[in-house]
Amino acid sequence: MRQVTETLRVRVPATSGNLGPGFDSMGMAHGIYDEVEATLVAGKTTVEVLGEGQDELPTDDSHLVVRALMRGFEFAGLPLAGVKMVCRNGISQSRGLGSSAAAVVAGLTLAAGFLGRPDLFTKEDILTLATEFEGHPDNAAPAIFGGAVVSWSGAGRSHAVSLDLHPQLRTTLLVPTSILPTSTARAALPATVPHVDAAFNASRSALLVHALGHDLDLLQEATRDRLHQEYRASSMPASAEVLDALRSAGWPAVISGAGPAILVLDELDAQTCRILEARGFAVTTPGIGQGAHIVD
Repeated sequence: MRQVTETLRVRVPATSGNLGPGFDSMGMAHGIYDEVEATLVAGKTTVEVLGEGQDELPTDDSHLVVRALMRGFEFAGLPLAGVKMVCRNGISQSRGLGSSAAAVVAGLTLAAGFLGRPDLFTKEDILTLATEFEGHPDNAAPAIFGGAVVSWSGAGRSHAVSLDLHPQLRTTLLVPTSILPTSTARAALPATVPHVDAAFNASRSALLVHALGHDLDLLQEATRDRLHQEYRASSMPASAEVLDALRSAGWPAVISGAGPAILVLDELDAQTCRILEARGFAVTTPGIGQGAHIVD
């Protein structure tokens, strides 16, 4: 184990889960990051939050990064007395950009760094532990691996494979001022869906894997969804209206995760950006994000 006086910093990206048809199984990392600095201490845990969520998130050991750090130490069979932590958050909270997954991955990555046990904390180990918190791996996987990934769970483990991305792929994020708790978005989903809709999404998910790497012209068709976006539309009417307008204009747009942010798998033209900004959306072109890593 490393010296308890050592300070580590980890950087973790924002993510979009689902990517349209890939419900709970596909995701993409963006070039927007939370950075967490942590020092192990013998006394009380303290957390300072700067940036996004600074007036909302807890500043004690109930903070999600601290809870994940503690879970990592528990996984290693070692105690954790306390930690002094500073969170510099660039990821918007409750917008569908994977802020909770980023916090969990940050804590687990810090645990791996402090313990110095790469054999114990492989990326799939971290993904499996993160899935305990998240319930599904679609945001945690790109936060860990970067880029775009397909993820799945079975037999008590979670797994992910990285996807090839076309070199000309560009992305745009549209982030509204409104928030939508993931629990609210989940509650809008039905317990069952028609077989024809499940088959529809299976075909579009497979097509999306191909389109992202080999044929960007297929992205509009490949991002069609029947499993979750329509059911959640009433919970985020402004985003649903913009999503419909973008897709009608030919843009391959999807709700980012549970929303209400929107991901466009292309770079929007200046006029469209001005219209969306006038409607209260922050428009960014963050680029594809790197996976979680310790910052030197």
